[in-house]
Amino acid sequence: MSARVTYPTPYPDINAVLDVLLSAARAVLGPQLVGLYLHGSLASGDSEPGRSDVDFLVVTAAELPRETIVALQAMHARISASGLPWATRLEGSYIPQQALRRYDPARAWHPALRVDGSFGLDHHTSDWIIQRHLIREQGLTLAGPKPRTLIDPILPDDLRRATVGILREWWEPQLQDHSRLLSSEYQSYAVLTMCRALYTLERGAVATKSVAARWAQERLGERWAALIARALAWRHGTSLQALDESLDLIRYTLERAQQSE
Repeated sequence: MSARVTYPTPYPDINAVLDVLLSAARAVLGPQLVGLYLHGSLASGDSEPGRSDVDFLVVTAAELPRETIVALQAMHARISASGLPWATRLEGSYIPQQALRRYDPARAWHPALRVDGSFGLDHHTSDWIIQRHLIREQGLTLAGPKPRTLIDPILPDDLRRATVGILREWWEPQLQDHSRLLSSEYQSYAVLTMCRALYTLERGAVATKSVAARWAQERLGERWAALIARALAWRHGTSLQALDESLDLIRYTLERAQQSE
């Protein structure tokens, strides 16, 4: 397996950090490394400087022993401290090949690098049905076989059910504890995520944030159009000040999810 990124993004700085990630993961995992894949906005073509993360998936041959997980934690700390642009924007998971093929909530604890830079075992929720679909259909292969050979097809109704699950598991509790939504970044994320959820509930497909947002502006009309436009335009360092509106859109989306069942 080559230690170089074979399908780079259009961004040299991102390619550089992916190159370091692949080389380091290969050194730590050895024959356990089945493949490395890029997903999220960089794979879909919807990335934006200043707001996008670098989402990756590492597929392993089997469950990783504790000592390997500790080594990966140290590896990611070194990459984060490297000073490379985008090194602190990496976010990804390590999933065994057998567990990747289809989502099983009973086998959903996997090592993960979180967006805040911490590393540990995370429980993957219903969102990972949708993530599997996106990786299978859009994921960029940096090393290993094509993701379509590793993940079973996911049907439209599976995507709808997963969306309902995400809304109930992650977003409904935030109506009571909305501490995350106090930040403008998270308000923007919430609004655009609700657009994507509504799109999937209606169409049984997954759209990028920008496509879903523009669809929602037309589909939902004037009531939400201005909020969605502000969420699309938000950038780091700016203020959105849309807590109440964001909560209202979450409530509306949850109501639509209940009606769809």
